[in-house]
Amino acid sequence: MEKIIEGSVGLLMDLIRTQSFSKEEDQTAQIIDTYLQNHGVKTHRELNNVWAFNKYFDSSKPTILLNSHHDTVHPNKDYTRDPFFPEIIDGKLFGLGSNDAGGCLVSLIGTFLHYYEKQDLKYNFVLAATAEEEISGLHGLEFVVPKLGELEFAIVGEPTQMHLAIAEKGLMVLECKAPGKSGHAAREEGENAIYNAMKDIAWFQTYKFPKESEIFGPIKMSVTMIQAGTQHNVVPSSCDFVVDVRITDAYTNEEVLDIVHENTISDIHPRSTRLKPSCIDKNHPIVQAGIALGRETYGSPTTSDQALLSIPSLKLGPGDSARSHTADEFIYVKEIEEGIPLYIKMLDQIVL
Repeated sequence: MEKIIEGSVGLLMDLIRTQSFSKEEDQTAQIIDTYLQNHGVKTHRELNNVWAFNKYFDSSKPTILLNSHHDTVHPNKDYTRDPFFPEIIDGKLFGLGSNDAGGCLVSLIGTFLHYYEKQDLKYNFVLAATAEEEISGLHGLEFVVPKLGELEFAIVGEPTQMHLAIAEKGLMVLECKAPGKSGHAAREEGENAIYNAMKDIAWFQTYKFPKESEIFGPIKMSVTMIQAGTQHNVVPSSCDFVVDVRITDAYTNEEVLDIVHENTISDIHPRSTRLKPSCIDKNHPIVQAGIALGRETYGSPTTSDQALLSIPSLKLGPGDSARSHTADEFIYVKEIEEGIPLYIKMLDQIVL
C-alpha cells in the first residue's frame, strides 16, 4: 500500500507539471497511459482518454467503473504561485488540478492497481481517466462509456472529503424569446415583448414543482440574463432572456422542459439536456459500505461527469470542493494517503 500511495503522489506531481486545459490533455493522457503500462496494465486510448480493465476480467460478472478527469480549468487570476510547479509545503501539495481532480484521479488509479491482478473478485473493474470534464465536452466520459460494456455502478472521483455525494443536481440553461410586435412608443401600437417576457419571468420566479427531492428540496430556476429593444421610442418585437435551471433527482430534464413549455408563451429551447440529475440509492451496497466506515451522505449542488452517466453513481474523492478553481489550489498529501485505503476498504465489502 505504501508503494501505491508513493507512486500516486508522484504521478500527481507529474500531472501538475503538465498543462492539461480542456481539449488540450494529450500530454497528461500519455503520462497516465505510460504510468499504467509501467505497472503491467494493458491500456486503451482514444483521443485524450485512457481506460483499462482488470487483468482477470470476466464478462459474466458485473463491472464497476472508476472514473475521474485529468483536464483542468485555466489558472485563477489571483495565483501567487506557479500553477504548474508542484511543491509540498506543510503537508499541502500545491498546483493546478491538484484538488480538482488530480488527487481523486491518482487515488482511483492506485485503487485500480490494488485490484488489478486479484483473482476471484465478485466484480470486474474498469478505470477511465477522461478528458473535457471541465467543459462538459463531447469527447470525454460520454465518448468513452459506450466502449466499456455493461456497467453496474460507478465511483466518480471528485473532491468530497471522502464523504458520499449520493445525488447531484442536473443543469439546463434555457434560451427564451418572448414574442411581440414593433410599434411607435408614442402611440397605441404594437405588442410589447418585454411585457410578455415579464409574465414568463414571473412564472419562473414563483412556480413550485409538485414533487420535491428528499435530498435537495425544490428545483431552482433563476433568470440570469435579459436583452430587448433597439431604441427608446420603439416598442420591442422580441425580448431574449436566459434561465438557469438546477434540476433535482425528482424529475428528468425532459419532464421539467415539458412543464416549462406548458406554462409559458415564450419560444424556449434548452442549450442542452445532457447534464442530467443523478443519484444512487442510500441502501446501495457501496453507499452502505461507506456509511459503515463513518462516512456521511449528502447531495452535491455542483455538476460533474456524473451528469453524463445513466447508471447509479457515487461521487467520492479526497480533497475539498471549496478549493476547486481557486488560486494556489492544493490538496493535502494526507488526504491521498487516507483516500486510497478508504476506497479499498469500501470496495472490499463488495468485491471480496
